[in-house]
Amino acid sequence: MKRSSSALLIAAVVVVLALVPALAGSFTVSLLNDIGIGALVALGLVLLTGVGGATSFGQAAFVGIAAYSTAWLTTAQGLSPWLGLPFALLLTGLSALAIGALTLRLGGHFLPLSTIAWGLSIALLFGNVDGLGRHTGLSNIPPLRIGSWALSDPRAIYYLIWAIVGLACLFSHNLLNSRPGRAIRGLRGGATLLASVGADAYRVKLTLFVTAALFAGLAGWLYAHMNRFVSPSPFDVRASIEYLLMALAGGLGSLAGALVGAGLVLVLKNLLQDVLPLVTQWAGQLEAVTFAAMFIALLHFARGGVMGYVRRWRLRRGARGPAAVPELAAPVPPLPQRAMPARGTPLLSVQGAVKRFGGLVAVNDVSFDVQAGEIVGLIGPNGAGKSTMFNLLTRTAQMTAGRVQFLGQDISTMQQRDVARLGLARTFQHVKLRPHMSLLDNVALGAHARAGAGVLRAGLRLDRQEERQILQEAQRQLDRIGLGDRAHEMAGALPLGTQRILEIARALAADPVLLVLDEPAAGLRRKEKMALGDLLRKLRDEGVTILIVEHDMDFVMKLVDRLVVMNFGAKLVEGVPAAVRADERVQAAYLGSTV
Repeated sequence: MKRSSSALLIAAVVVVLALVPALAGSFTVSLLNDIGIGALVALGLVLLTGVGGATSFGQAAFVGIAAYSTAWLTTAQGLSPWLGLPFALLLTGLSALAIGALTLRLGGHFLPLSTIAWGLSIALLFGNVDGLGRHTGLSNIPPLRIGSWALSDPRAIYYLIWAIVGLACLFSHNLLNSRPGRAIRGLRGGATLLASVGADAYRVKLTLFVTAALFAGLAGWLYAHMNRFVSPSPFDVRASIEYLLMALAGGLGSLAGALVGAGLVLVLKNLLQDVLPLVTQWAGQLEAVTFAAMFIALLHFARGGVMGYVRRWRLRRGARGPAAVPELAAPVPPLPQRAMPARGTPLLSVQGAVKRFGGLVAVNDVSFDVQAGEIVGLIGPNGAGKSTMFNLLTRTAQMTAGRVQFLGQDISTMQQRDVARLGLARTFQHVKLRPHMSLLDNVALGAHARAGAGVLRAGLRLDRQEERQILQEAQRQLDRIGLGDRAHEMAGALPLGTQRILEIARALAADPVLLVLDEPAAGLRRKEKMALGDLLRKLRDEGVTILIVEHDMDFVMKLVDRLVVMNFGAKLVEGVPAAVRADERVQAAYLGSTV
C-alpha cells in the first residue's frame, strides 16, 4: 500500500514537472533549472553527510572544477560540450579522490574544517590562473546541442536537467538499497562495526565522497552550458554552505529532501532579493544574515528538515492501519558457503598473548586453544582482561607480544576486516546495530564480504541477482534465530535482549568458521538469558564453533564445553565447567570464597 502510494506521488511529480514549460513563464522555468542543478549537489550531500556522516563545506568547489573543465575544453580547445561531460567528471573525480585520500582520515571537527580549507583554495585558484580568465572568468561557452537543436533557451535545457536529476535520484535509491549502500548506512556505526563484517570504512567513505563529488560535477557541467559563463564567485565556500543548507532544509536523511531543500532555499533566496531592496539599502548583508539565522534555526529545531516532518506525519498516519507486508522474492541459489573444518580440528591458537598499556599489563602471557564444534567460555571477574583479550583475538587491538593463529594462519598483525573475511565473526559488548535499518538489512550487512557488487553496479541495478541472494541469506538467518516474521521492523525498536540475538544473526550471515561473542548476556533478564543459552546450544549442534567472553559465571557454566578463566590479566585455570567450579583458585578469585 505504501509502495503504491509512493509510486503515485512520484508519477504526479513527474507529470507536473513535465507540464511546467508549457504552463509557466520563463522566470519560473529558469528558477526550476537552478533548483534542479542545486538538487544534484544537495543529493550528493544527502548521501555524504546525511547517510554517511561526513560533513563537507566544499561541494561548490567540485561544481566549479567541472564547470571550468568543460568551459576550458569547449572554448579554448573548441571541442563538443558532450565531450566536456566525461572530461569534467574525470577531473572532478580525480580531484575528489586526491582530496578525499588526504582528508577523510581526519576525525571529529577536523574533517569539516579541512573541507573549508580546500573549498577556499580551489576558488582562489580559479581566480588566479590566466588560462581560466582569472577573476573575469570564461565567457562564450557554447550551448549543448542535440543535432542542429541548440539547448540555449531555459525551456530547451529544462528537460535535460530534470532528466539527469531523476536519473541521479534513481541511482541513489538503488545504491542505498544494495550491498555497498548498507555499508554506507553502516558508516555511522563506526569503523569497528564495518570491519567486523569485512568492510573497509575508509574505502567506503572515500567511494561515497567521490560519488557525491561526481553529482556536483554533473551540476557544474550543466551550470556552465546553461549560463554560458563561469567565474570564481559561484564556487566559493559561501555557495558550499548554501548547498549544505539545501540538504539540511529538505532533510539530510531523505533523497527527496535534496529536491525539496533546493526548491525551498532558492525560492526563499529569490524572494529575499525581491523584497529586501524595497525596505533597506543593506539588502545583501541582510540576505546573508537571514540565511545564517535559517541555518542555525534548522540545526536547533528541525534537524530532520521538511522531509523529517513528512516522515513523522506518514508514520502517525500509517500507525492507524495495518503495516504493508513486502512481497517475498522467488528463491535464488544461495550465496557460496565455506567448507567447515571437521569437529575437533584446531581453529584458534593463542600463544603467549601480552598487551601492555604503558605500565599496565592488561593481558599477561595468556595461551589457549579452540577446536571446531565446541563452545569455549572465556570468563573472569571485572578487570580480569577478558575484553582486552577479546580485542586482541578480533584484531581491534594490537598485541604487545605473542601470536594468534586462526585456521593455521598467523593473524597477529592482520587488519580486523581481513580476519573477518577469513571467517571470524563477532558481536559487541555494547550492541552495534543501525537502529533506522530493518532487521533484514542489519543482518544482510553481515554478508557484506560474501558478495562483491560495487557502487556502479548497484546504482545501475546490475546487482539484482546478488542482492536477492544476500537478502535470502539474511532472511534464513533471521528464521534460524526465531525473528523471521519481524524482518521488516526497525532494529532500534527491539528490546536489548532481542538486539543481542539480532547481532548474532548478523554474525551468522558472514558464514563464520568461529563465532566470538562479547558478553552477550550482559544486561539480560533471566528468561532472556535462558533463551540465549538455548540458541547458542542449537547453533553448536548445527556445527557452529563459539568462543564466548562473559562475566556471568552461572550462565556460562551451564552452556560451555570448556572454560578459560582469567584473573588480573593472566590465565588462572582451564578445563571443563565442573573442574573449574571446584578449583579453589577460581572460587577465591571469582566467587570470593574458598569453600
